[in-house]
Amino acid sequence: MKKLINKPEDFARETIEGIIAAHEDKLKLLEGSWHRVVRAGEKKAGKVAISTGGGSGHLPLFLGYVGSGLADGVTVGNVFASPSAEDMYEVDKAIHAGAGVLHLYGNYGGDIMNFGMAKELCEMDDIEVTEVLGTDDVASAPKGEEEKRRGVAGLLFAYKTAGAAAEKMMTLAEVTRIAQKTCGNTRTMGVALTPCIVPEAGKATFSIGSEEMEIGMGIHGEPGIERTALRPMDEVVDIMLEKILADMPVSKGGEVAVLVNGLGATPLEELYIAYRRVRQVLDEKGIRIHRKYIGEYAGSLEMAGMSISLLKLDDELAELVDAPCCSPFFEQNA
Repeated sequence: MKKLINKPEDFARETIEGIIAAHEDKLKLLEGSWHRVVRAGEKKAGKVAISTGGGSGHLPLFLGYVGSGLADGVTVGNVFASPSAEDMYEVDKAIHAGAGVLHLYGNYGGDIMNFGMAKELCEMDDIEVTEVLGTDDVASAPKGEEEKRRGVAGLLFAYKTAGAAAEKMMTLAEVTRIAQKTCGNTRTMGVALTPCIVPEAGKATFSIGSEEMEIGMGIHGEPGIERTALRPMDEVVDIMLEKILADMPVSKGGEVAVLVNGLGATPLEELYIAYRRVRQVLDEKGIRIHRKYIGEYAGSLEMAGMSISLLKLDDELAELVDAPCCSPFFEQNA
């Protein structure tokens, strides 16, 4: 293992400490715990609060989407490990502003269990909590079993739309509906070229040949749908879009938001080569790109690879996607 860190066991904590030191005007620790991060500003009374969380190692996913027009708080776990229910509960209480809390997170067993327990604790305090899970990874379960799919980079879109809905002072039921509608209209497919190394493990999460790639691999190294020889970018994009559009057809004249996401060690140049092909394919199909996001939005430490996400839009979702937002890792003007 070759990393620029201190002690492996301090990796997650020191990451959060560095982020707070750099962005103390926007984020703060709750009760001094690095597991609990909330917005630094004052709460807006009567606004629905959005709570998220998950393991470290995925920046900017989870923590990076706490800010104006996005989430209100996040619970942070160790690398690739769920945070505790107690920490989630404390974050929920801190961000609650009288209108309830939406739990918005990825579909992973440990997170489901712990967020579920936090929800029960909140309800004992008369805090209403709803939950929406990201299930955008089409490689992780077949069509018809969407509830089994993993939540990956497409969560960005749900943070964006639900966060905008909350800023408009919509009710908890409406914000929850928007989040669920967004997740239901989002699909992602990834490809990995190399593994990553969890600092405390000190070894690669999986092995893959120097001339191989795995299509559909998850952000923790979960198996994909095909391991094959390295292919040209255009072929890779074609395969990924074919899988996405077969699962979520978009009619000619339809609109989408596009996310081309790097996993941690993919040069930005390669992501733009990918977007070039995405644009070509969608133009050929008569599908309009309403907004595009190209860069690192959901990582996996130093894994080389990328993912493509599409959000199928209607007028309601397009307006919410366009709304302004601001966090230390993601800013958009109207």
